Amino acid sequence: MSDATGAGEDSDHGAEQVDVAEPEKKAKKKRPFWVELPILLGVALVLTILIQTFIARVFVIPSESMERTLHGCPGCTGDRVLVDKITYLFRDPSPGDVVVFERPGTWDHFGGASRSDNPIVSWFQDFGAQFGLAEPSEDDIVKRVIAVGGQTVECCDERNRVLVNGKPLDEPYVYLPDPGMEQSQFEPITVPEGMLFVMGDNRNNSRDSRSQGGGGLNGMVPIDSVIGKARTIILPPSRWQGVGDHDPQALSAPAWQAGIPAGVGLALAFPVVALGRRLRR
Repeated sequence: MSDATGAGEDSDHGAEQVDVAEPEKKAKKKRPFWVELPILLGVALVLTILIQTFIARVFVIPSESMERTLHGCPGCTGDRVLVDKITYLFRDPSPGDVVVFERPGTWDHFGGASRSDNPIVSWFQDFGAQFGLAEPSEDDIVKRVIAVGGQTVECCDERNRVLVNGKPLDEPYVYLPDPGMEQSQFEPITVPEGMLFVMGDNRNNSRDSRSQGGGGLNGMVPIDSVIGKARTIILPPSRWQGVGDHDPQALSAPAWQAGIPAGVGLALAFPVVALGRRLRR
């Protein structure tokens, strides 16, 4: 009897312990939408600022100097261009790249609007410009790299072509409204190291390294002023396309250099074919 009673008591005591040890499940209350919305908007804003600061950013094309590669003409919808800010962390701009850069101090100011010295206000001004809610900044310029440090550039030869180091450029992107129109002439000038010589694709309707600041060294763009490389037109939807970076100096290389890839490929073909035969055997 005593054993049975003791067993019963132990059983009741164990049941009590289980009941005490079992955690109480508390239902978590879900925050109302009006509370979560400001949090979501705040996180989205922070992420947007970080992305535009370090990775990529959208710029508005406010002028027609890059027609017809980029639209910015009066009366048309200016292109919104996605600019890659990562590429030039690993290499310098190359001939043919379409770049966005901060207006050098030697360049003239015209058109557009100045930005606030307050970085937050400036960011909202840039963001609003992407949707037509604010004027594009006059301090952000879009041009194409024509020559880099150490190269000598001039215009033009008898076929109306720009020359770099005495060799004509291949520029299929150049826009001259009249096919018989000649490019504006300028004397040879050597680009200093760490600088870029840039021009607009709308060749005779672009204020660039040829004339800005009176031309000469004042027209050069410091590599440190480059914000990034224009990659894609994202707005308007009808203009969705990549921004070409055709190297205008590619055809300036000696003929024997152009044959190097083919020669290497031919030389490697023999051992690859021989290896394949051995594997089959």
